[in-house]
Amino acid sequence: MRVLIIGGDGYCGWASALHLCARGHDVAILDSLVRRRWDSELGVSTLTPIRSMAERLRAWEHVSGRTIKFFETDATDYAALCDAILTVQPDAIVNFGQQRSAPYSMIDRDHAARTMINNTLGNLNVLWAMREHAPEAHLVKLGTMGEYGTPNIEIEEGFITIEHKGRRDTLPFPKQPGSFYHLTKVADSDQIYFACRVWGLRATDLNQGVVYGLHTPETSLDPELINRFDYDGIFGTALNRFCVQAALDHPLTVYGRGGQTRAFLNITDTARCVDLAVESAPAPGTFRVFNQFTQTFSVLSLARMVERVGAKLGLKVQIDHVENPRVEREAHFYSSLNNNLIALGLEPVLLTDEIVASMIESAQTFRSRIDRAQIMPTVRWKREAVNVAVEAGAEERAG
Repeated sequence: MRVLIIGGDGYCGWASALHLCARGHDVAILDSLVRRRWDSELGVSTLTPIRSMAERLRAWEHVSGRTIKFFETDATDYAALCDAILTVQPDAIVNFGQQRSAPYSMIDRDHAARTMINNTLGNLNVLWAMREHAPEAHLVKLGTMGEYGTPNIEIEEGFITIEHKGRRDTLPFPKQPGSFYHLTKVADSDQIYFACRVWGLRATDLNQGVVYGLHTPETSLDPELINRFDYDGIFGTALNRFCVQAALDHPLTVYGRGGQTRAFLNITDTARCVDLAVESAPAPGTFRVFNQFTQTFSVLSLARMVERVGAKLGLKVQIDHVENPRVEREAHFYSSLNNNLIALGLEPVLLTDEIVASMIESAQTFRSRIDRAQIMPTVRWKREAVNVAVEAGAEERAG
């Protein structure tokens, strides 16, 4: 199949592009490389020394004998997006081309607006380009389990059947996004569902959990194919941050009580899930949702796992509960279905002590690249209390 991957320079996009290419698909990548510019603007960097896109693609061609075409442009540039689609004539379009950090979207109004424009406009452009130039193609969009929030009921896969005042219907599962980033993902899903109903497009929404891990079978073939390992307070995940902290003998910074429970999966499974979705296109007019995760963990349970593994490696690992910069429940019920991808044949890679150990060892290998100033959170969901107090006092005086 001909597959266009939007955002193929990113963490999930790069792993998926190589995996699909290795599977025999004709893969093209569209990416503006904006994520690299965002890193530069924020003064952060991946733990691993990722190569330029040109170097990556040359290395892949060398080890695999297969080429991946690259379009350096942005999905928000509609004309350029259309040109790429007309050139590739894709059977499937995989959209990873989005700003994916909740903290980034909460820095200030400007970063929230950037997130909205990049994600919502980019998604809209993809839909219109498909309508005009590739109406038979299958859209595989990376969503997030964060769209659902933490409801006090089990999370279904995209839709829920309800009875209300004697009538019954199946409707999209209620969404409770926790950041401006998550709000854009909800908007994406609504746009796509609308386009499938009205234009007859076909789409799979992959509501993905938190991804961990550095290596896949493909990225392990050559050091120049190495993927990102983000550990900073903007783009880094809790497990990555804990592994880097363990390597530094820095206390593991658990936000608040640590009872925040989320869905997780290995980067290898991300690539496999995309492959399963691409190779099982639904009928025209169909919008299907797969909850893409394999396990659930609380933040504190991850910290305890890193603490245990670190001790085995001879490290002095301690857990430190720090003030939570986010507005979220720190203890809650969490249960979700993930039947669809398992039914398609996904055999999960589960998080083990050995995988955690390899992540800590990777952090030790690239220890010289760690910037300690980036470990602690720098973005807060709430305004500073002093500012709130000042504004409240001003309102009281005005009243």
